[in-house]
Formats: sequence, structure tokens, C-alpha cells
Amino acid sequence: MSVSLIKMIVFPGFIFLGVLGMIFEYVDRILCARLQNRKGPPWFQPFADFIKMASKEDVIPREADSQMFKLAPLLAVTATVVSAFYIPMWGGEGGALLSFTGDAVVVIYLLTIPTVSYFLAGWYSTSLYSTVGAVRTLTQLFAYEVPLFLVILAPGILAGTWSLSEMNAFYSQNPLLCVTNIVGFLVAIVALQGKLERTPFDIPEAKTEIVGGTFTEYSGRLLAFLKLTHSIKAVVGAALVSAIFLPFGMELGGVLGCAVFIAKIAAIMFILAVFKAAMARLRIEQMVDFCWRYVAPAAVLQLLISMVLGAFIGCGV
Repeated sequence: MSVSLIKMIVFPGFIFLGVLGMIFEYVDRILCARLQNRKGPPWFQPFADFIKMASKEDVIPREADSQMFKLAPLLAVTATVVSAFYIPMWGGEGGALLSFTGDAVVVIYLLTIPTVSYFLAGWYSTSLYSTVGAVRTLTQLFAYEVPLFLVILAPGILAGTWSLSEMNAFYSQNPLLCVTNIVGFLVAIVALQGKLERTPFDIPEAKTEIVGGTFTEYSGRLLAFLKLTHSIKAVVGAALVSAIFLPFGMELGGVLGCAVFIAKIAAIMFILAVFKAAMARLRIEQMVDFCWRYVAPAAVLQLLISMVLGAFIGCGV
């Protein structure tokens, strides 16, 4: 087995991302609990939940499309893990397992696939609750995806590249320019909250309204993979935001570099947890209106800032 294959499967690949995702799921749950004056779950709860679900039988509804029902969770987790290979994490050559010019666009595309997979999972479940959740998932996608796309690519205009590793290296060498991306950072946090379908944007799941939304009919191993995808996507999304807007500590390697990487993700997860604990769920039309009225213009503002500064200092593409 080649070294690259071991990295993809073990570290920093699927196993590492899965374990880290479940650790941060616990951190998120315990933070939200403490912020809401609750005790929260024990540290092993995410692992116990995964083992319990993975040991149960997969029950497929009679009216569901069985092939698509089974394929959607696998497609979601695969796309999420592969997207992490292009994100610079810490140290090493270029910081990312894989890297090429324009990989920022590929990462955004890959991170869209899990959301589309959620839609397909709910739609082909043929359950009323799942269908409503699927429609909400796709509707919400059109609200946050454009602002997220703009604020991920905008810093690349100033850096003169759309390679995540090169963008990270540019801002690591020019830390003062990170200040120009503050608006983009705020937009990315809001868009990431929507992409992860967390409160107040947990509209597609909305357990008090539509039971479990897109995942209502799922059980057993398939549900375990869907939940694991959600945990890994949180880590990958936070890693993407930190690589662009918090490009510090990339020169470090080994254990220290890994610690800095995890600390940056923890900081972003803390912000998301506070956001989640402090707000109540919006309605779908409120979410769409908020994103297009406030978040999208802020993303365009970040794009204009990067274009003007790029032209002024001669760094633009």
C-alpha cells in the first residue's frame, strides 16, 4: 500500500477526519449545553451513537428508490472526505495532501455534493417529511452557496491565485493583508452555519416540525454514515475557513503544527456553537431573505475590496 493511500485512509484522511469530527461534535454539544445552562452529554456519546447506529439493520421504505437511498449517504461522505485533501492544514509540502491551481473551486464543488446528496436522500425516500426536508435543503443551498463561493474566491484575487495552498502561503507571508478579509470571514461564518444546517438555519431538519427532515426514513449504517458526514463536514468547513482567513502557524510541523490546526478549528467551532445557542430557528423564507438581503451584498463588498486592493498593489490576477 502506497504512502499516499495510507494518508488518504488513515492520516490525515478518512479515519482522522472521522475521529476529529466526532470529537468536535461532542465539543459543540457540550458548549451549547453549558451556554444554555444544561449538563450536556458524556465525552464518548458521539462514538457510542455511531457504534449503535452502525450495528443496527438498514430499513428501506417500501416505496423508496433503494439504489438511490443507499447511494446518497456514501456519495456524501466520499465527497466530504475528498474535499479535505485539497485544504492546507499544517506544515508539510504545501500544507495539503493534494494541490493544484484552481483547487479552491473544486473544494467548493465537492462540499456542495453532500448537500445535493441530502436532497436526493430525502426526495427518493418518498416520505412526506423527507420530501419537505429535501426541498428545504435545496432552497437553502441557493441562499448561502453564492455568498460562500464569493468570499472563498475573493481573497484569491488579492493573492493572485485560486489554489488554497498558495492563498494560504500568500497571507502567511503578508499577515497584515488578512485584515482586509474581515468582512469575508464574517460572511463565511454565517454561510458555514447555513451549510452545516445548524441553528438558526436547521430548517431542513426541524425536528419539532418535520420529525427529522431528509433523514426521517434512515436508520442503521446508512444513518450512521449521514451523521458521520455531518461531523466531518463541520471539520472540513472550519478547516477551509481557517486556511484562508486564519493562515497562521502553517510554518509549523509535527505535533505543534497539528495542535495549532486543531486550535484554529476549535475557535471557529466555538463561534458556531455560540451562534447556535443564542438563536432560534428561522423560517425558510426568512433565511433566504436574510442571505440575499445582507449576506450576499457583504460578500460582494469583500469581492470589491479584494479587486481594488489587488489593482492598487499589483497583486491581482
